Amino acid sequence: MFTSIIVVKSIECVWGETRSETVKMGGAVSAGEDNDELIDNLKQAQYIRSDLVEQAFRAIDRADYYLEEFRDSAYKDLAWRHGNIHLSAPCIYSEVMEALDLQPGLSFLNLGSGTGYLSTMVGLILGPFGVNHGVELHQDVIEYAYQKLEFFIKTSDSFDRFEFCEPCFVIGNCLEIAPESGQYDRVYCGAGVQREQEDYMKNLLKVGGILVLPLEEKLTKITRTGYNSWETKKIIAVSFAPLVLPKHRDNSKSKAVPLPTMFEVRTLQDLARISIRLTLKKTVAGPGPLPRRRLAHSGERFRRRRAQHRGSTLLSNRYVFMSRLIPGPMDNNNNRSGTDTEEEQEDEEVEEGNCRVLGDPEEEEEEERREGGALLHEAPVNLLRERILGLPLPEPLKMYLLHYREK
Repeated sequence: MFTSIIVVKSIECVWGETRSETVKMGGAVSAGEDNDELIDNLKQAQYIRSDLVEQAFRAIDRADYYLEEFRDSAYKDLAWRHGNIHLSAPCIYSEVMEALDLQPGLSFLNLGSGTGYLSTMVGLILGPFGVNHGVELHQDVIEYAYQKLEFFIKTSDSFDRFEFCEPCFVIGNCLEIAPESGQYDRVYCGAGVQREQEDYMKNLLKVGGILVLPLEEKLTKITRTGYNSWETKKIIAVSFAPLVLPKHRDNSKSKAVPLPTMFEVRTLQDLARISIRLTLKKTVAGPGPLPRRRLAHSGERFRRRRAQHRGSTLLSNRYVFMSRLIPGPMDNNNNRSGTDTEEEQEDEEVEEGNCRVLGDPEEEEEEERREGGALLHEAPVNLLRERILGLPLPEPLKMYLLHYREK
């Protein structure tokens, strides 16, 4: 892992009216081999600071929201865009999730909801009694988001590990939300907001609520402390494509965007399922921090990463953004000063081991497990699922308790 963080400026590419690309200039953290390593890097750089946010990030594989041909880039700290489909850089999502200060049972509105990646992570924290709405400008992106949501519900163990607040997406321009729509506890806007649009965004918020948005080149957190009082905090420098202004033809008013119903009465079956699951979770420790998954051939990757790390050169012109990480002492050649650390000595031993004559494949595999296993653990067991499947209940009821359903 790097001991310093290099940030010039976070540049985001967000849906806009034109197709001109705004490219993020460099990642804030080093790239990972998989989702867990990406999260480790975000934690080391202090972009992820709370357990709730860490659990949500580990529960959802970022690569699942990429098109198949672009999955190799999923664990880089970079924004990604293909046509109208867009994902912000992981460090941006981390800052947004932390700034929103999410809690179970809150209402959340995502303006420019895109692929649904952020909304799905938020839903893991809001729980079964929260509200999770999104507004997206492009129909094809909404279809893509629902495809990814369905894939998550049907295939992910995390769906059973957490009590999920399923997001609901509507198409439309987020600057045309119907005036009679309710206000939310938390609001995020994923496109650049101008000063003249700030009051419109604030009015979407309840008293005590939090609004996070890119405002004049700064990711900004606005807390509504009273009916006409606000607290504003600048987080990091960013550059987002601006919000798309509504199009009006022949001076006619465009159709307002209706948001989904804020709260719906739950069925007795749903309430019973939630209660039973919560009772079972108390006996199986609940959704604690998810362990790292063990990778195939992790030992080889571990050795290769360590060798690459020793050969890498840190840039001399570096900027430590907001003093998040203090770089270690450096000499004039951009190498760490002082004697070799235990880690460097271990690196040398690993490199010497790579020069040995290949022996028994089983012994090599065992050695890989010893080297890579120090950092990576076996895939977690879904204890709640195992408990439910072991109950003396009819199979349809077991499946219902596991949230299983065909849409």
